[in-house]
Amino acid sequence: MAQYLELLSYGETGWGDELIRGVLITIILAIATLPLGLLFGFFIAVAKNSSEPLLRNAAHIYTTIFRGLPELLTLFLIYYGGQMAMSALWMLVFGAEFEVNSFLAGIVALALVFSSYASETFLSAFKGISHGQYEGAYALGLNRGATMRLVILPQLIRLALPGLSNLWLNLLKDTSLVSVIGLSDLLRNTNIAVGVTKQAFFFFFVACLIYLLLSIISSLGLGRISNWAHRGQGGH
Repeated sequence: MAQYLELLSYGETGWGDELIRGVLITIILAIATLPLGLLFGFFIAVAKNSSEPLLRNAAHIYTTIFRGLPELLTLFLIYYGGQMAMSALWMLVFGAEFEVNSFLAGIVALALVFSSYASETFLSAFKGISHGQYEGAYALGLNRGATMRLVILPQLIRLALPGLSNLWLNLLKDTSLVSVIGLSDLLRNTNIAVGVTKQAFFFFFVACLIYLLLSIISSLGLGRISNWAHRGQGGH
């Protein structure tokens, strides 16, 4: 037991500080990705719900691509493909090479995948709002923007929250993919600790416990948000 506690201690002989830094990177990456994914997903859902065929088709193509590709492949395409494109553009404009930051690449790739699934959740929520809600708002003199902000969005959030909660938990786990492009998240630092100490089962078990703890904390927080969103609703 003392040996394992020493492995998790801080300092030169332990890996506790590296694991903590990895956890922080994992959390920051997930939190930074969430608003982008929600924003993209919302506008994609609006496009799918549009009466304009071009917008609907473009949105469906977007979600087909990023829901169909494996998340790891999407990450590679963004990291390496984005680096090639940005390097070529940077060289053309400034005459120097440009290197894509792995953290930024991780955010973009995860946001693209998250938004493609979130758009389906938002679209289902849109369909759960009756057309009479729009007509009632227009009858009160609200324009389209005010109707969306004051009438539709509060109901949309409440209806979409269960699906978005599941997507958040998936996003939290998908952050582990960024370890393959060199970002020092929890999984990458765990792999480094395993390589040095040869204590594979112990460190992967610790990583499992940390991911489970993050999921439990998230579930508790999401439960509170759900209770807040459903305040005043019958049966809640």
